[in-house]
Amino acid sequence: MASPKRASRLLAATAGLAAIFAANSAHAISLIRDTEIEEIIREDSEGVLRAHGLNPDSVNFYLVGNKEINAFVVGGQNIFIHTGLITESETPNQLLGVIAHEAGHISGGHLIRQGDMMRAGLTPFLLTMGLGLAAALAGEGGAAGALMASSQYFGALSVLSYSRVQEAAADQSAVTALEAAGKSSKGLVEFFDNYRYQEIFSDQKRFQFFRSHPLSSDRIEALRRRAAEQSHYDTPDTEEDVAQHKLMQAKLEAFMNPPAQTFVKWGERDTSFLARYSRAIAYYKSGEADRALTMIEALIAEEPENPYLWELKGQVLFENARAAEAVPAHKRSIELKPDAPLLRINYAQALIALEDKGRLDEAIQNLGRALTEERDNAYAWRLLSQAFEGKGQPGQARLAAAEENYALGKLAEARAFAMRAREHLSEGTPDWRRATDIVLASNPSDSDLKELARETRGG
Repeated sequence: MASPKRASRLLAATAGLAAIFAANSAHAISLIRDTEIEEIIREDSEGVLRAHGLNPDSVNFYLVGNKEINAFVVGGQNIFIHTGLITESETPNQLLGVIAHEAGHISGGHLIRQGDMMRAGLTPFLLTMGLGLAAALAGEGGAAGALMASSQYFGALSVLSYSRVQEAAADQSAVTALEAAGKSSKGLVEFFDNYRYQEIFSDQKRFQFFRSHPLSSDRIEALRRRAAEQSHYDTPDTEEDVAQHKLMQAKLEAFMNPPAQTFVKWGERDTSFLARYSRAIAYYKSGEADRALTMIEALIAEEPENPYLWELKGQVLFENARAAEAVPAHKRSIELKPDAPLLRINYAQALIALEDKGRLDEAIQNLGRALTEERDNAYAWRLLSQAFEGKGQPGQARLAAAEENYALGKLAEARAFAMRAREHLSEGTPDWRRATDIVLASNPSDSDLKELARETRGG
């Protein structure tokens, strides 16, 4: 157990990223979660991150549900990637090149405006909770959907704007890292070449990426010359990399585009895995759950060890009020992928929905394992609060609610729940101390501090 002072510092660090975002629903962005896509991005990027001198475990990737081409870095080692960048990139090497460029901003220390953003005291807000695979995206209208597995909506971001010098430095750093990782830097050159025309547009007409990352012909040519000198410049993407890139694109498009668009792109005569995967998602989105499940079952018969197919089956069942059937599907997904916290959260959610007190301990155990990996997953804390409430443990339930609100940057609510948790927890226990830490780290009022002092003195 960490000391109260150290634990308070850890709590403050957990909320650090939250303080960067502005709560402005008119320009909200949607962060989406998908274990399969996150794993592909992280595995592909690991070598490049290490070549930049970064610890891959310390770099966080966030997917933004937006069709516009963009990527940016906020709050230290946090790389945000728009889904539009994934779907519009022509090769996996182009996507990796942009990631290498963003990592170059991190390793180059270009986040000079981070302090300004932190001082603004901006906090996130949660517009939608739930692990549903479909949810409306801000700015996309009612028909759009996202791979939602903890739908966190934040306000408009004050994205960093880089100077041309910093951009050139990040380009060169990306080339060096890609070469050191045995990857080609041709993709980065191709990416900029594809959008060279953005240079002549006004800021209002440019993609967001090129508003904060100024582009110029001189910069592209300097990058091309340096990249062409590298020994891995002509190294092609592997067949596996290409297949994974296409899978990410197909999955994102199936969830984010209207079902009719998916059916047009992937006609019934196309019997490829991606076509059937995409159509299954489209049928699910269009409300044809049984038809979707029939297709998913066929895919599972071909790839029984694919945890993401089991996850999708469980999600379709759960979203159609069939929790009892969803439980074994989600359980199979975590048997195949035990280190994936989001899959455990899916499983726990289905267990709680059974309203069977005998299954709550199992839900609590799985949420605990998920939170070991993702301490700031607000939705996992909410589910944990529900599970403890169902077991008649109000202290632990309120402590989990305090953790949920702290992860969201809602300090007043976190403090209130923590104070209420302490009333039900035994003094001096780890949970009681954790609740005290949250109070101390959440701008406690004078009355809160007097209450803490009174208890410390023993009444």
